[in-house]
Amino acid sequence: MKIDAPLGTGYALDTVKDFAVAAERDGYDGVWTIEAQHDPFLPLVLAAEHTERLELGTGIAVAFARTPMSLAYVADDLQRMSGGRFILGLGSQIKPHIERRFAMPWSKPAARMREFITAIRAIWRSWETGEPLRFTGEFYSHTLMTPFFSPGPNPHGNPPVFLAAVGEVMTRVAGEVADGLLVHGFTTPRYLAEFTIPKLEEGLAASGRTRADTEVTHAGFVATGASEQAMEAAKAGVLP
Repeated sequence: MKIDAPLGTGYALDTVKDFAVAAERDGYDGVWTIEAQHDPFLPLVLAAEHTERLELGTGIAVAFARTPMSLAYVADDLQRMSGGRFILGLGSQIKPHIERRFAMPWSKPAARMREFITAIRAIWRSWETGEPLRFTGEFYSHTLMTPFFSPGPNPHGNPPVFLAAVGEVMTRVAGEVADGLLVHGFTTPRYLAEFTIPKLEEGLAASGRTRADTEVTHAGFVATGASEQAMEAAKAGVLP
C-alpha cells in the first residue's frame, strides 16, 4: 500500500516547492493535485523540479475540458521532466461544468471517456514508433502528425493513465482502458467491496486483464469531532 499527500485547493504556487519537498522528506509515496481553483498540471512542474522520488499525479484533471491531443502533450512533458514519475489522472466532471464552465460538448460520458483514453494512447504510439496517426472515432479524430509536431519516443515510457469513476459504466471503462482507478473520496467500504471492485473486474475481464494489471487509489478523508452515530455508521460501511 502507498500513502500519498493531496496538495488540496487553497494553495499558492509559491508554496508548492516546500510542500513537495516536505512530503518527500516525510516519506510519502506521491503528491496529487486536483482541478479546482488552479490548473492541475502547473504545480506538478514545480514538484517534479524539486523532488526525486515522489510519484506526481492529477487527481483529477478534467478530461472533457480538453482534447486528447492537448493532454497527450502535457502528460508527455511531465513524464519527461519528472523522470518517469507522472500519473495522468482523468475524470469526466458533470454536464453543467463541462457545458457551462468549460464551454465544451457533453454526451455519452463513459463512451466518450473510453475513446478519449484510447485516442491519447494512439497519439503516444505514433510519437513512439513514427507510424502515421490514424485515429477516428465517434467523438474524436486525430489523423495528422508530422515530424515537426512529434516529440518522439519518451525515454521514460508513457505515463500511466488513471480514471476516476463512481457509477457502473464508467467503472467498467476504467477496467477496460485505464491503468488505475481513482475512487471517490466519499466511497464507503461496503460500496467499494460490493459494487466498485466487481465492476472494475468486469472491465478488466473484458479487456483480457486481471487485478494485477491495475491499481486502485482512494482519496480518504479524516472526520474530526464526529458523532458516535456517525462513527458507528462509518465502521459499518454505510453513510449516516
